[in-house]
Formats: sequence, structure tokens, C-alpha cells
Amino acid sequence: MSIKLLPESVTNKIAAGEVVENPASVVKELMENAIDASARSIRVRVEGGGKGLIAISDDGDGIPADEVALAITRFATSKIDSIEDLQRIHSLGFRGEALASIAAVSSLRVQTRSRAETEGSELICEYGKVKSITRKGFPQGSRFEVRDLFANVPARMKFLKLERTERSRIADLVLFYALAYPFLHFTLEMEGRTMLQTAGNGNQREILAAMYDVDAARQMLEINLDEPECRIHGFCSPVGLTRSNRRDIHFFVNGRLVQDVQLSSALVNSYHSYLMVGRFPIAIVFVEIAPTEVDINIHPAKAEVRFADARAISGKVARAVRLALMASSPAPVFNASLWTGSHSESPGQPEKSLLYPEHPSVLQFPTPAAEMFKEKDQAQPALGLENPIPLLRVIGQVGGTYIVAEGPDGLYLIDQHAAHERVLYEQLLVNRLQKQDSQLLLEPLLFAPNAREAELLVSVEDTLNEIGFQMEAFGPNTYSIRAVPAFMSHTFSLSILRDALHELDEEDPSPVAKEKEEILIRSICKGAAVKGGSILSKEEQEHLVRQLESCQNPRTCPHGRPTMIHLSVDILERQFGRKGSR
Repeated sequence: MSIKLLPESVTNKIAAGEVVENPASVVKELMENAIDASARSIRVRVEGGGKGLIAISDDGDGIPADEVALAITRFATSKIDSIEDLQRIHSLGFRGEALASIAAVSSLRVQTRSRAETEGSELICEYGKVKSITRKGFPQGSRFEVRDLFANVPARMKFLKLERTERSRIADLVLFYALAYPFLHFTLEMEGRTMLQTAGNGNQREILAAMYDVDAARQMLEINLDEPECRIHGFCSPVGLTRSNRRDIHFFVNGRLVQDVQLSSALVNSYHSYLMVGRFPIAIVFVEIAPTEVDINIHPAKAEVRFADARAISGKVARAVRLALMASSPAPVFNASLWTGSHSESPGQPEKSLLYPEHPSVLQFPTPAAEMFKEKDQAQPALGLENPIPLLRVIGQVGGTYIVAEGPDGLYLIDQHAAHERVLYEQLLVNRLQKQDSQLLLEPLLFAPNAREAELLVSVEDTLNEIGFQMEAFGPNTYSIRAVPAFMSHTFSLSILRDALHELDEEDPSPVAKEKEEILIRSICKGAAVKGGSILSKEEQEHLVRQLESCQNPRTCPHGRPTMIHLSVDILERQFGRKGSR
């Protein structure tokens, strides 16, 4: 096959594919153009998840009439003039590719008026071909309407996600830029509904409340490290506010949202020894550095950067986060009674443990413990169980994580978290089948989901109601949770629901309804189950083991991990080198 030049229509589509990956890419490029144009107000409207319509308007500088046609030409830009300018870029855009790429794969309408003009211009372009340019009266600023994205590139259209997913991407993006530019007014409308409207007053915690919830926004710790080489600022979560993945760790470098594995790892490592395995912080970190110390021209969508000294910047991020964590940690309280010998108990009362002070019960008893043991202690394993376990005699707990029990055939080490997950999972399934009662909460919990979480919540609302939750809309973007499954009324928290929604969102492509319900229930059980490191009373240990014995599938948690390890008498005798090993 001979070598030949590709037609312009083909090269434009190839170039567009590097810059415009999905509707969120369009929103990002047009918002950055508005910010570069000194806009004070940016309005984003989306229909059909961005596949049908993306409309972005601003009150920025606008485009002069004689430059409108040039604006959608590749490599036409007002941001730089020479190669030297690449070393000192202060704007978000600079290549002159964004509008040309968007125009190549959509039906584009541009309405704009510059500050110096009294009359505006309107350009209509159909998939890279300019149809008309006319003079009309418009307010100062620009408005871009992008319709039928990728309609001329079926291969690209095929790889777009569900409308729900695309809306979530856009909502997240607008929130991040609203946080990065808190003095700008951002408005986001989706499918005719206003999802976000910021005051533009500089209050970043108001935007954090929209991203997460009011309680999380209050808890977030401020990061602030100001050094000659760079400034690190932003927010990170306290050790009690975590997620099940890294999805809520984000970085801005010189006002640009970027992905950086090294920075992310440095931040997570700052929480070393603070968090449980498998838990991650929430963080939005802004890095301000001299343009000469960072290369932003290494990724088509400018989603990655390269620092001149990446190790130094990562170290500064880690230090800034550690300082925030240390500032939030209360000083330990000295308990003099442990040293003066003044510890005493009332006559006739057992002495309390100094090693494990009193703590609230972490396992909830659905029935009084005495009645439960009266029924369960003599019970035999139920018929029809998958690989049942024998009746066990609880010996104690090791490391606040494993229950030690003896059976007729040896020793059992039971992972209390995995075991409790299994128990909760089967109880939720029974709730769903038998429509068992919910437990009304003394005070309803108010859940303020962000845009992505709200869409997910609507998609699983019926399932939540079936397993015992009662919730209803409570004002704009807020839900009131009035009741929860009875057996988790004392252990349920909003973080359990939020983590379940996040885990559901990780499924890609989106699962079918039945799989979605299964993921939701498993995740709720994971969040509500007693954690490793929790000291259980002897009664709680007994109760958990008795419940596990009654499960249909007691040997694994809902995610497939083992709930127990069995050390037979034969294995013990072999390990100890005793004679007569069987």
C-alpha cells in the first residue's frame, strides 16, 4: 500500500479523538476557555447526558467578529505566539485544538460578542464544515451549543457510557472547577433541573458540601504549605472520614485538573498507620508552581503534567498533608488513676479490665441475649446448609480481629468482620423476602448526595426499600432516611450508604438490575459489619458464632473471602511433632 496524505476530514477526526473523548471532555475544554476569557459567570446546560446537547455560556471577553471563523481552525490560539511561550504558560488552553476538535465531531453553534464591539457574531458549523457566519445582537461573552456529539463517528459513539455515567462525569467536573475557582459563579443544569449554583463568594466549604455533604464539608482539614518554590493548599479528610477507593483524591496543578500517580501515592502514604487497610482519604489538593517547573504539554487532553523535580513536589504534598493531620489530632489525655493505684471497684463487682476499657457494644442483639442463647446454644446446624460448620465452643479473641473457637474436630479461627458480613447479608436477604419490619430512627438522617450519588440512589431506591430502608425527598438534593433494617439500627451510618453507592458506580459497564442489587446489598453488609480491631465481649463473640452457624453458607463472606480457618487436631499434632499423629 502506497504512502499518501490523509484528507483533512480524516485528520480532523483523528485529532478530535485525542482531545474529545466524551461529553465531559467538551465541557472541560469550553469551561477552560471561559476561565481564560476572564469570565465571572459560567453556565452549563446538558441534555441526553451530553450526547444530545451541551450548552455553555459565559460573560467573558468574547471573540471579535473577524476572528470567529479562525477560532474553530486547528492551531489557532490567542494564548501563545512562540515556542518560548510554552515555558511560561499561565492559561489553561494554549494549543488551539479544542474548538476545532469539537467542531469536527458535532453540530456546533457559536454566539459571541467581544467587549469592544456593540454587535455580536453567530457561527454555525456542521461536523467541521462552516455553514454560516452572521452578525447579530448578543450580550458580551460567548455561548457554545454542541449538539449530536460523535454522530459522524459511530465508532466513538459506541464507546460512550450510559447517560447516567456521562452526566456523573460532567457533574463531577463542574464541581471540581467550581472548587478550584470559588470566586466564579457556576451553574449546572441537567435534563431541565438545576443541579448546582455556586455563589461565587470564595467559600470553598459550600462547594465541598455540594460535592460530598454538609457534615463532610465541616470535617475536612485545610492543607496549607507556602514555600518559595511552590504553594500546596486544599483539603483532606480526617482519619475518621474515608472511602473504599482512591476516586476522591484529586489534584490541580496551576488551576488545571490533572492525574498524577506519584502525587496520589504520596498523599495516601501520608495516612500510613492512620487508616485501615483498604480505606483511602478524600482530598482535593492545589499545587501552584512556576510554569517553568512543570511541563503541561505531554498529554493531548492536558490531563497529565511532568514536574522538573517530581520527587520534591511529592514530598511537599506529603508534608503538607501530614501537617494538617497532626494539627487535627488531639493530645492524649493522662489518666492518673492508672498510675496512682486509686483504681477500685464496688464490693461484689468484678474488676474491670485496664487493658480493654469499657466500650459500647459493636454487635447489636435483635433479641435479648439470654433468650437468644436459650434457643441457640443447644441448636443443631440447620438442614440444607451449604458446607455447614459444627457447633463451636468460643474460647476468646485474638488481636481484636479473630475469634478463637473449639470444635469436635479441632480449632477454628474466625474472622469477625467476614463472619459478620455473612450474617448481615443473609439477614438482609430474609428481610427482602419476608418484608420484615424496619426500625424507625429517633432522628431521621439527612443524606445530601452529590450528582453522581443522586443518580445511583434513584436507580436502587426500590431495592433499598425492599431490604428495610425508608427514605423520601427532603428539599432539593437531600433525602431523609427515616428507617433502616432493624438489626442494623445502631450501626448504620451515612458513610455506609455512600460507600455502597461508590462501589456500585465502579461497575463498568453498568451491571444488569439483579447484579446491581447484589452489589448494593453486599457493600452495605461490608460497611455495617464489625471491623477488625474491635474488641468484642464474650457474649458478643458467642452471639456472632451462633449466628454464623445458622447461615446457609457460613464459610465465606458475600465477597468470597473465607470467614474461618480450620486447624484440625491432626494438623496440630503434626505441627507439634507429637507421636501417634493420625
